[in-house]
Amino acid sequence: MTPTTHVRRTAVVTGGARGIGAAVARRLAGDGSAVGVTDLDEADGAEAVEAITEEFRRRAEQSIPVGHVAGGPVG
Repeated sequence: MTPTTHVRRTAVVTGGARGIGAAVARRLAGDGSAVGVTDLDEADGAEAVEAITEEFRRRAEQSIPVGHVAGGPVG
């Protein structure tokens, strides 16, 4: 008997609060990846994470850990 390996991918999406970034984060989560969302606007990033998490909770799919890392100007 050969052991089964379960691989879970992790992705970090920059600019993931809106537009294409949000769509990419949602798609990756839907494909089973753990997703980290970063955005310059902390409130928008947190809302995006909440929306993605709630979407998958309602769809009764596998739990997808999604997190938010706030960004900001450097310097």
